[in-house]
Amino acid sequence: MFSHIMVGANDVNASKIFYDAILGELGHEPGVIDEKGRCFYFTDTGIFSISKPINGEKACHGNGSTIGFAASSPEQADAWQAAGVANGGAACEDAPGVREGPVGKLYLAYLRDPSGNKVCALHRVG
Repeated sequence: MFSHIMVGANDVNASKIFYDAILGELGHEPGVIDEKGRCFYFTDTGIFSISKPINGEKACHGNGSTIGFAASSPEQADAWQAAGVANGGAACEDAPGVREGPVGKLYLAYLRDPSGNKVCALHRVG
C-alpha cells in the first residue's frame, strides 16, 4: 500500500543514530544519507526516510500520528524499545505489553524519536 514514509527531523544525524539502533534491532541495515542530507532505509517492501523540512521550518510531530514497525516477537519489540531509549528516544504510552482489540492480541512498544515523532513496534500475538 505504501511506497515510503518520511518523517521530519530537526537533527538528521541524531535521528539517524536513533533509527539505526531501533531498525537494526528489527534486522534492517543502517540508513544511507543522500547528497541533500536526507536519510533513507531501503527494504523490499518500501522506504522509511528522515529529512529536515524543506520549507525551513522546525520539524514537529503529527499529533495523533504513529508509525508502526513490525517485530517478530515480544522480545524483539522490547529490544527495539531499549535500543531507542539508549539512543536518544523516550518511552511513551503504556509499558510494552499485550493489548487486545478488534484485530486480536497485539504486543506493542512505543517510543518518541529525537524530534518527537511517535513510533511503535508491533508483534501480532498467536
